[in-house]
Amino acid sequence: MYQTLSFLTVIDSIIFRAGEVLFKAGVYFVYLAPFFLVIVLWEVYLLYIRSNYIKNEPRILLEVKIPKEISKSPKAMEMLLEVFHQTYEGELIDKYIKGSIRGWFSLELVSLGGRIHFYFQIPKFFKNLVESRIYSQYPEVEISEADDYTKEIAYGQSGSPWDIKVFEYSLNQPDPYPIKTYVDYEMEKDPKEEFKIDPMTPLLEHLASIKPNERVAIQIMIMAAKKRFANPKTGEREDWTKEGKRLLDKLLKREEAKGEDLSKVWVKMNLSPGEKAVVESIERNLTKLGFDVGLRAFYSSTEELRPIVNVGINTSLKQFGSDKLNSFKPSHKTGFDNPWQDPFGWRTRRLKSKHFKYFCLRSYFYPPASKQPITLTTEELATIYHFPGQVATTPTLARIPSKRGEPPENLPI
Repeated sequence: MYQTLSFLTVIDSIIFRAGEVLFKAGVYFVYLAPFFLVIVLWEVYLLYIRSNYIKNEPRILLEVKIPKEISKSPKAMEMLLEVFHQTYEGELIDKYIKGSIRGWFSLELVSLGGRIHFYFQIPKFFKNLVESRIYSQYPEVEISEADDYTKEIAYGQSGSPWDIKVFEYSLNQPDPYPIKTYVDYEMEKDPKEEFKIDPMTPLLEHLASIKPNERVAIQIMIMAAKKRFANPKTGEREDWTKEGKRLLDKLLKREEAKGEDLSKVWVKMNLSPGEKAVVESIERNLTKLGFDVGLRAFYSSTEELRPIVNVGINTSLKQFGSDKLNSFKPSHKTGFDNPWQDPFGWRTRRLKSKHFKYFCLRSYFYPPASKQPITLTTEELATIYHFPGQVATTPTLARIPSKRGEPPENLPI
């Protein structure tokens, strides 16, 4: 009997304490609810004004036609890309009244039925600045405004024959680990064409092999890197270089070596050749300008989608990867591996419609996409997107017949 009473007393006590907690929580909620409501309304307000700013910002598509002979290494493209490192977001009124945001740009390698094109999709405000920088590094090219090729693809419209497949990519290792760059391929030495090994060549050859009724686009959305890495001790947001330095400390065992005698420190600092190569690559990467990056591959066709096209894109991107450093991996796609995951196709259609909208708008960092980017440096970007030399013999790579001696005299500054 006493055991029963004791048990009932415990239950009664638990219920009483639970009621107390709920009552106090309710009181606190009454006081805190307005603060939470203000935070929610503020976020909704920012979302609205930024979406409106993006919608009304004029953007243009620049096409760059390259000559038959380009002798410069990707280092020239690396210097060109520095012009896109724009960190200005506007004054307080611009940011919180007009909704202005940090500018982003899209580097695009596009195959229209096998014909390959190089595009830059940019805010119109930056047109003169970008053109000047392109001509400063490649005075022999031709630049012109082009019609947006995405408007040709009438996906989702009634009676449209177009079907699509979209892949987005992330990194296999933490961001400070670099991918295999043109420096690793020794292209920075400007070797003779017959000795060049260009990792872009397999991708160009694959893009040239698609059918006339197919379209493939590689979109590389870039924006000057923001502080988005959390300090493990303070929780404060830091830029990617701080994350890289913490990684170096870990690889070099600096924290473990503190306070130990010199013999132990020497053993820990005596890295193998492979470990030294990794450390040197990371250190070199940290000296470059960093970008937040969204990498997307888009494939469309008026007939049944061919799996080999997607396989070819993913395989070509492996040329930029290294087991000891970093590499790309598909992180999102508009489809499912198993039929039971989407038996009626509703989820797939919804995903395709959403990603087609992102593709047409070049949306990644801001609404409507608002995705988590990866970090790549100018060296890494110049590796996956540059104007190839004669080593790329792809016949459908659009080239102008002769070299231009100098940029147009009337180019605005």
